[in-house]
Amino acid sequence: MDVEQVKEYCRSFPEAMEMESGHPANVLSYKIRGKNFAYFKTSEPEQWRFSFRVTPDRFLELTDQPGIKPARYMRRFHWVTVVDVNTIDSVYLKELVSWSFSKAVASLSKKAQAEINA
Repeated sequence: MDVEQVKEYCRSFPEAMEMESGHPANVLSYKIRGKNFAYFKTSEPEQWRFSFRVTPDRFLELTDQPGIKPARYMRRFHWVTVVDVNTIDSVYLKELVSWSFSKAVASLSKKAQAEINA
């Protein structure tokens, strides 16, 4: 998957919103009712690095792979950063992003979860 395909995939989730914040953050975030589930860095030197949340086990597994590192400032919450999305198998990347979306939904109220899953 390239950057545009990943963006399209992130927008495909129910009620997913794409929000761009300018300087100083320079990120393109994907949110569900205010909860982040993925984001791209939009400025140099890390332009188009893609970050999302993973399970603690996957965090250890993924950060041992070349091209994947703990997300800056978010590692304690088990977020990882993929340096180049083209290097990750698209099916695996979709699975990881899907889990991150599900985790964000799970942090919402039961009522909100029911509305999203309906």
